[in-house]
Amino acid sequence: MVRILILGTGTWAASHAENFSALPGCQVVAGVDPDAGRAQLFCATHNIPHAFSDLDAAISWGEFDAVANVTPDGVHHPTTMKLIAAGKHIFCEKPLAESHPLAREMTEAIEAAGLVGMVNLTYRNVPALQQARRMIADGAIGNVRHVEASYRQSWLVGTHWGDWRTDPRWLWRLSSEHGSKGVLGDVGIHILDFATYAIGLEPVSIQARLQTFPKAPNDRIGDYTLDANDSAVMSLTFANGALGVIHASRFMAGYGNTLRLHVFGDQGALELDFSHECTSLRACNGDNVHDLSWRLIRSPPVPTNYAMFTEAVRTGQTAEPSFRRAMDLQKVLDACFEPKTREAVDL
Repeated sequence: MVRILILGTGTWAASHAENFSALPGCQVVAGVDPDAGRAQLFCATHNIPHAFSDLDAAISWGEFDAVANVTPDGVHHPTTMKLIAAGKHIFCEKPLAESHPLAREMTEAIEAAGLVGMVNLTYRNVPALQQARRMIADGAIGNVRHVEASYRQSWLVGTHWGDWRTDPRWLWRLSSEHGSKGVLGDVGIHILDFATYAIGLEPVSIQARLQTFPKAPNDRIGDYTLDANDSAVMSLTFANGALGVIHASRFMAGYGNTLRLHVFGDQGALELDFSHECTSLRACNGDNVHDLSWRLIRSPPVPTNYAMFTEAVRTGQTAEPSFRRAMDLQKVLDACFEPKTREAVDL
């Protein structure tokens, strides 16, 4: 039996509790949150036997094998380092850390300890992404020449997720003082992983643009200074010379939460559209490149990150997406915030 402790019992913790509890041979045994009332309510709601308001107390108790770290971004590093010292396997929410140096410290520590360290890059759970990766690796579109990828949200335009002007759940994402790195820090890691994982190539140079738009008088609402980026564009060169454009925005009206990936090779192309409502994978290759026709591709089911982490704990062998993968992605994201990347620079 793999015993899981959930650290942080906010919005996203429920998904962890539900997914881990549904796996055979896995039990969520404890929840930890500095807000004791919230921890107790969370544990009662999800039938979790132990609630703690202090991580040190939970570590002293010690009756767990692994931790789902669902704390705020800025808390990932100190809590993870403490858990590594305690000999616990870790499934961390993205991003792994606020910066590449911190992510590297966490990665090197967990590898040196021989523990399983994985990061919940949730879109690895999309069957169409895994199918696209297999097809590209098998040469279905030849050599990759051009990549387009986007992460589309519109909660700064519509009220489908509530009114961002009055809800701290969204306001903090617009304020660097409250720990936000904007749309790039929020979902940039997802679309960067989505694209580079699919093509099996890593960027070797980057040019980046970040933009923050006026949204309120004096760019401020209450305690929140609205200075984090709302739109981000990355222009990338990959190791084989292919070019890519990856962008993300919260101003893409008509899209709640949509990832799009187009990969063009010298023998064909793939198009992947994913949202929670609909997913499609299409190919134009072989003889179809001459008549410009596309066909739908079926994608077999894939195991979830939760299932892969649980199996990794059982075997002691880290699976993907690993801490090291998240560390490498963070290096690219960090570069986007450097003024020098307004001109293309090597990574």
